[in-house]
Amino acid sequence: MIKFFKIIALLEGISLLALLFFAMPMKYIFGNPLFVKHVGMAHGLLFILYIALAVLLKMEQKWDIKKFGIICLASIIPFGTFYIEKKYL
Repeated sequence: MIKFFKIIALLEGISLLALLFFAMPMKYIFGNPLFVKHVGMAHGLLFILYIALAVLLKMEQKWDIKKFGIICLASIIPFGTFYIEKKYL
């Protein structure tokens, strides 16, 4: 399950970067909101899956609350999931 979580963490991190550095500029600079709709939906689903897997792994791996909190917080910080994958997983 940890391997699947690593894959989801990578995809969630990429989707956040795509949303922030591609889709949002396309919407606000070029007036094309279509990318935000699709990239945002993908990111939202990956975010929910990331958090759900983190909760499952907290119970399975017996993570303490600090480690769990850091792992969850990293999902909202750009490049955070990449750091978590290297340091904690």
